[in-house]
Amino acid sequence: MSAMKRDIYTEDHDDFRSAVRTWIERDVLPHTDEYIAAKALPREFWLKAGENGFLGLALDEEYGGAGDFRFNAVLNEELAKVGAAYPTCVGIHVDITAPYINELGTPEQKERWLPGVASGEILLAIGMTEPGGGSDLAALKTTAVRDGDEWVINGSKTFITNGYSCDLVIVAARTDPEKGAKGITLFAVETTKEGFSRGRKLDKVGMEESDTAEMFFENVRVTDAEIIGQLNMGFIHMMQKLAQERLSCSVANVAHAKQILAETLQYAKDRQAFGQSIGNFQHNKFLLAELVTQIEVAEAYVDKCVAAHATGDLSAVEASKAKYWSSQAQSEVLDHCVQLHGGYGFMNEYRVARAWRDARVTKIWAGSNEIMKEIIGRDLGL
Repeated sequence: MSAMKRDIYTEDHDDFRSAVRTWIERDVLPHTDEYIAAKALPREFWLKAGENGFLGLALDEEYGGAGDFRFNAVLNEELAKVGAAYPTCVGIHVDITAPYINELGTPEQKERWLPGVASGEILLAIGMTEPGGGSDLAALKTTAVRDGDEWVINGSKTFITNGYSCDLVIVAARTDPEKGAKGITLFAVETTKEGFSRGRKLDKVGMEESDTAEMFFENVRVTDAEIIGQLNMGFIHMMQKLAQERLSCSVANVAHAKQILAETLQYAKDRQAFGQSIGNFQHNKFLLAELVTQIEVAEAYVDKCVAAHATGDLSAVEASKAKYWSSQAQSEVLDHCVQLHGGYGFMNEYRVARAWRDARVTKIWAGSNEIMKEIIGRDLGL
């Protein structure tokens, strides 16, 4: 595959990439089968990541932040090469949830939670999706009702990544039923709170290393000290943060597919049929040429978005394009990779089979691809 230099990354990013690879080779790869069996990443994984300084990238410098999203992208890419679940779990913690506290939190909230976020002692999740809501965040039904100096939260969330093991969850709740999307507030809820409970680890088609769970809130009491951002501004806060979430997904989508495609290309060179390598058959040769081009073009656009985000210039529409296109390309490329492996491609012991299963959800989460097209279409004046 092409060795074209990716101009958005500097020597500092390359050095950081080497450090991430060293950590993965030493502390992650030897345990991947254990993580799949446990359907979760253990606390030791998080503590080691924190020890190496990988969990505070999105935070202020005093908490180990890098101040440059390109470092986040490098971390996501290297984790995606191991498996799609890794950048998913780490991305929820680093790229998606931590910025709510870091950018919207009070000094007291930052001091209370961010050191643990950076060290891996406080694992984060975000509670947006509800059983009946899906991508329609404005229709959420979880409520927070004022009772004296406290708020009482009732409701449920589902499909929550890190949901089974998190210590702190940012919960979107309706605080003013009359105001629709303008009546939603974000609360930071510690999972030791009375009335908070979790369902079982959900049995997913793929992404086995990630723990995904339902969450239940039964008269969970919090105070104004747990409000993240402004009262009744939660929907706006979420919309402002979704661009980074979608970009984070896009980076992982491309890197994941690119790695499996590289392994498939090698397989096509090594696998013999009818007296020659299967990659020499014209159909397969042309197909691999198409797939490599498809991934490298997708990578170029995602790199452009990463560079724009690093300077504060990424729009919600551009992030939607990246998320839609990268997840679609990933799905198509990995489906062909399975086909090129033949019967072996349908065996779970082969990485390509697990990658194919893992990738399917990326066209659904972080806003389905249909929602992405709706955003793009509206921008066209349609």
